[in-house]
Amino acid sequence: MSTTAVTWWGHSTVWLADSGVTLLTDPVLTGRLAHLKRRAGPPPRLPGAPDAILLSHLHADHFHVASLRAVPGKPLLIVPRGAAAFTARALGAEAAGRCVELAPGDEVTVGAVRVRAVPARHDGGRGPWSRQRAAAIGFVVEGASRTWYAGDTGLFEQMHELGPLDLALIPVGGWGPSLGSHGHLDAADAAEALRRVKASWAVPVHYGTLWPIGLDRVRRHLFDEPGERFAEHAARRVPDTRVRVLTHGETLSLGPAA
Repeated sequence: MSTTAVTWWGHSTVWLADSGVTLLTDPVLTGRLAHLKRRAGPPPRLPGAPDAILLSHLHADHFHVASLRAVPGKPLLIVPRGAAAFTARALGAEAAGRCVELAPGDEVTVGAVRVRAVPARHDGGRGPWSRQRAAAIGFVVEGASRTWYAGDTGLFEQMHELGPLDLALIPVGGWGPSLGSHGHLDAADAAEALRRVKASWAVPVHYGTLWPIGLDRVRRHLFDEPGERFAEHAARRVPDTRVRVLTHGETLSLGPAA
């Protein structure tokens, strides 16, 4: 029987292998991103060229142009509807030609897996300085397992429609002490999201990697603790779900003996 394996490389960068297909989510492969610096874990070491990259929205810590240029090969770029024009400007016509735009409910087949766009509650603009916008999305990948990669999101009612799932990759916390809760999940809300989607396994992501330069000691618990706090909340709210808090570069494999 096929297995599904996920390797977390920090922030929202996950290498997902399922049914012979390799997918990379929102890659940030550098040690620095604008005012943010990688504060934990080794630099990502991709095992090769992915078949496709899942890009959930245009924020620079998810659609990171320098990192996308560094990814080997010519993977399919699966982006929110409306993001191909920005891709062309940022990465060139060749990369834009590899784009597949999806809106919630749309899907595309990559090898033996199906990738379906699902809603996300998060701002879809590139940033306050930019007119570039495309609605943020998440993804459900269906192969040997059903895996939800949420991108960035707050709670939304349609979460109930995503499950049941084998694995949920849930964003918890983020990259700074002033990130705020709008369009994001703290540990308690992430556990509620997990309850809604009915996943057998969950892995927290998005925390414990990037932190603003010069703010090393400012509310550091928001950097270090979200994964474990999420696991504690999940144990109380959804005790039948197994939560695995990965370290950077660690892999979780799901299969017959998982």
